Amino acid sequence: MRKINKRLFEWYGIDTDKNLGISDRCPRPYDTVLIDKAGSCFLCECASWLPQSAGNLHTQSLENILTSSMAGELQNSIADGSYRYCNNRQCSYLLSGDNSELTPRGKLLGWPVGVPDKQIKNIRLAIDDSCNLSCPSCRTHQIFERDKFQLRKKYALADKIIEYVRSQAHTINLHVGSDGDPFASLIYRYFVKAIKSLPNVRFTIQTNGLLIKKMHQRHLNMFKKLDVLNISIDGATKATYEKLRRGGSFDKIIENLESAKTLKQQHGFKFNLHFVVQQDNWREIPLMLELAHRYNVDEMFFNKIQNWNTGIDFATQVFFKDEKFIEMLERVHEDPIARIWTLL
Repeated sequence: MRKINKRLFEWYGIDTDKNLGISDRCPRPYDTVLIDKAGSCFLCECASWLPQSAGNLHTQSLENILTSSMAGELQNSIADGSYRYCNNRQCSYLLSGDNSELTPRGKLLGWPVGVPDKQIKNIRLAIDDSCNLSCPSCRTHQIFERDKFQLRKKYALADKIIEYVRSQAHTINLHVGSDGDPFASLIYRYFVKAIKSLPNVRFTIQTNGLLIKKMHQRHLNMFKKLDVLNISIDGATKATYEKLRRGGSFDKIIENLESAKTLKQQHGFKFNLHFVVQQDNWREIPLMLELAHRYNVDEMFFNKIQNWNTGIDFATQVFFKDEKFIEMLERVHEDPIARIWTLL
């Protein structure tokens, strides 16, 4: 049996001896797997929320990883209510429940009653960080995978995932683009082309949005199976957007937001925007909400910037101490589409 990597949890500042005493059961370690570019498989939406890998897809089948003793150990930490392996300082689900004393966390978030069944319903792909942008909050330079050896390795990962999905009878939602952009990446384009015809797949796409209009007809069958379109946009004005979405064009993102609004009406998917709140853009939060309403967005997520070691001086990220920022949050909280859990 593989052992829990204590040093890994110490690096994330996670106390594995804690007992949060949560009676509600988060379904993610039971119904979700995230696969990163090294082939490591995590039973959560985010590797930093539950950083212990359950296995590696390069050396094991996905079926074996999901039924392994390590997977069972991680699931048991939820079943016993301790959440000992969870990062309660970063997990949006745990943070969102902290401010509701009257509503149980699970009921607030729509979690199922009791321990969820062990059936993977969500596969989140983070197997390629190729992107047409190089946002300072994410990376130091533009990344685009062209190396033939690395491409073969990642195509092999994609093939194993496709094989697993093909073997399942139930519907599986494929979340594409947790790391790079699904429309810019050669690996994600390969994956979507190969799997979109399977009858049991649905899609959630995370993208910077700049290629939506161009790729719609090329991936029409995927858009017909699209449940959620998430677009990341860190500025509500041209100057701020083009500074923080390095390589992007504000005019082009506005054109594609208009296209996304039209495609939502056509295909019926949920349309969300994501905004990484940082020192250079927090004053544009109200403008961002106005823009979200203009394009018929369902949920507008405001997420606090995280340190991904991209050279940003975090000593300058002091906006969350500003009284005007705190006052702004109080106003924003009243907007029905605003999601500000990580900022509180």
